[in-house]
Amino acid sequence: MEDVVTESPPPSRFFQEDLDNFATPPPPLPPPLLLLDPKLGPDHIRPPLLIVALSAPSLAVLHRIPHKILIGTLILPETPLAGNSLEPCPRDRSCYIYAVDHRPASAVLVAVQFPVAAERARAVAKSLLGAIQAERVLIFGSIGSQNYRGRLAVDETLAFKLETVEERSGGQPLVQGVDYLPSGSVMDGLGAAVIAECQMRRAKGTLVATWPANGRSTVVPIIRSLLQGLSIDVGASDADDEFDAGWSFSSRYVSDLYT
Repeated sequence: MEDVVTESPPPSRFFQEDLDNFATPPPPLPPPLLLLDPKLGPDHIRPPLLIVALSAPSLAVLHRIPHKILIGTLILPETPLAGNSLEPCPRDRSCYIYAVDHRPASAVLVAVQFPVAAERARAVAKSLLGAIQAERVLIFGSIGSQNYRGRLAVDETLAFKLETVEERSGGQPLVQGVDYLPSGSVMDGLGAAVIAECQMRRAKGTLVATWPANGRSTVVPIIRSLLQGLSIDVGASDADDEFDAGWSFSSRYVSDLYT
């Protein structure tokens, strides 16, 4: 006869997620904190173009753009700031906001230099587009092989774009010479959240996704060419581009931007 006192209990009939329903939910995270220079004029708060750099190649290009001025930053309370330098640095785990007032083109640049969790992506997108109401938004991200319908070769360099309805029907597209993302392929992460927020606000937005994510030597020229087509001065190009894009993070942190 079994001893009901010492016998091991039978396995639970509940799944772990069912048991979690009875636990006290964790407190919600505070919203992102976006700080802008209080002396900014309407040209910075409502610029003609907002550029958001997420991928390592786009960040390498952005940091070489001359004549830019730091006007703000976006802080996620859960992101540690230990080890960041006092001056803006490509290796910092920060989100810097710059203004480019040099003619012939002016724009606001956002450099997101840390991974944003999927559950925080929409909050970051809402914070950015709520504070900076640009006429047009251009996002540079990367597509993962798991999100592409088909096979992506490691030695192949590709670029695709997604546009909001307002951008596609607004006449001349902002980004030209880039194919649309193939049917069946998807985008996720912060880039997808920003382009979705643009659509919800009925704003003109374009997301440029490149492959490979860390293909700096091959992807950087594509991004430079696209920005030059928008009359953005991208500065000189040299061998340090690849170094600047690394941030000294491991590849795991870079890939987390898009998962």
